[in-house]
Amino acid sequence: MFSVGFRALFKRELLRFIRRPKNTFMPPAITNVLYFAVFGLILGGRIEEPVDGIGYILFLVPGLVVLGTISNSFENASFSIFHGRWNEYIHETLTSPLSYAEMVVAYVGASAVRGLIVGVIVAVIGRVFVPISIEHGLFLVVTMVVIAALFAGFGIIGGLVARDFDDLTVMNQFILRPLVFFGAVFYSLEMFEQAWQVYLSLLNPMVYMVDSVRYGLIGHSDMHSVAPAAYAEFAPYASLAVLSTLTAVVIALDVYLFKIGYGLTD
Repeated sequence: MFSVGFRALFKRELLRFIRRPKNTFMPPAITNVLYFAVFGLILGGRIEEPVDGIGYILFLVPGLVVLGTISNSFENASFSIFHGRWNEYIHETLTSPLSYAEMVVAYVGASAVRGLIVGVIVAVIGRVFVPISIEHGLFLVVTMVVIAALFAGFGIIGGLVARDFDDLTVMNQFILRPLVFFGAVFYSLEMFEQAWQVYLSLLNPMVYMVDSVRYGLIGHSDMHSVAPAAYAEFAPYASLAVLSTLTAVVIALDVYLFKIGYGLTD
């Protein structure tokens, strides 16, 4: 089904982070232990009223899972592409008999795997702090795969656009993470008293990602409270459809950029 070249590139990209667990898996594990300890136990313990009947620390888990998944998917893809450009060994990939689509899918697939592994690690850490029962398993799996692939695709664009390693740091730390933190990770849209604040939050695409994972993991969706009553039940599925379409568009853009050699031949 897959060519030898595709499997070789995919394996190389997997081994890139699997061989360095202290650099790829330990940092997000430690960071999320701190998140759960500080925001979940310390601050969460001071929140007397649960969020729509859900304990605050349980409400927190899906958002942190999304944060870990998309950050690592983006970081892995962007670093792989930029490092290959920087050290000029990406030319070996470009001159191989692989199609541009195979190249992109190999990079995206490997980066998505890293993001999903980190997402699982975060969920396991969350399980230590609070009981978790997956409510919509298939929906959750599909959503996680789509989100991981989407940001791996964005990571490829970031790796092509970046001119130095500082650009990669700026993209991840000062653009991606703030969007997630304002994407209803630590708060519910129902906490807003003003309608305009709710709709302002809905302009952030991260809200839909966090909400979809939260629906799949714990069965809660903020969209039920802000969507029209007739469509509230289908809101998470509509979000997933939009995210899936966006993922396909981004990956197609990646293939096009590879085809025209954008950022690959400086």
